Parts: sequence; C-alpha cells; structure tokens
Amino acid sequence: MKKIRTILLSLLMLFIVLFPLMPTAFAQACGADEMSTDLGCIPQDPVPFMEKFYGYGLGLLGFVALLFMIIGGYNIMLSRGNFEQLERGKSFIYYSIAGIILAVLGFVFIQIVAGQILKIPGFS
Repeated sequence: MKKIRTILLSLLMLFIVLFPLMPTAFAQACGADEMSTDLGCIPQDPVPFMEKFYGYGLGLLGFVALLFMIIGGYNIMLSRGNFEQLERGKSFIYYSIAGIILAVLGFVFIQIVAGQILKIPGFS
C-alpha cells in the first residue's frame, strides 16, 4: 500500500511540474530571436535561454524543497519520542532550506561575477 501511495504521489508531482511546460497553443507567434518548439517559444541567444530555464529550475527546486519540508514535519510529528525519526525529520527540513539557500546564492553569485565583475553582455 505504501509503494502504491509513493508511486501515485510521484506521478502527481511529475504532472504538476510538467503541466506548465506544455504549450498552450500549437501555432504560437514567436519573437524575432525565438524559435518555436514543442515546449513553446525558446530564445536562441544563450543569456535569455538560461534566464528562462533557470526560473523553471528554481520553481522546481522550491516545489521539491517545500515537499521535503512537509515530509520532515510529518516525520517530526509522528516521531513519538523516537530519536532517530526526530533527527531524520530535522535533517529533511535542514537540507531543504540549505538547498534553497544554495540555489539562490548561486544565482546571485552568477549575476555578480558575470554582470558586475566580468561585465559579460546580457548579464547587466
């Protein structure tokens, strides 16, 4: 029963993540520097391309981190004095927060290094 619940939850998460990536219309009018694909209009220049998909990546990371925070809280609530399960719940919450912080700091680091120090066009 637990395996079936895990599989159904995984499929639901996959659907929630991939549904916004589906194109809303088959014949989309793309801009001059964009290319029409099955995922919608994709920029051809590297900087706008990375900006678009980095946003999707941060959204996915936030969703997964929120899910693991909920699982960690669930483990803490149901620990009933079991020290190992309590520590497991704490580690779920700690590492999900650490993952969010690292992802945001990585984005800030790229913006500072590429945009302000190296002055790469498109990052400023």
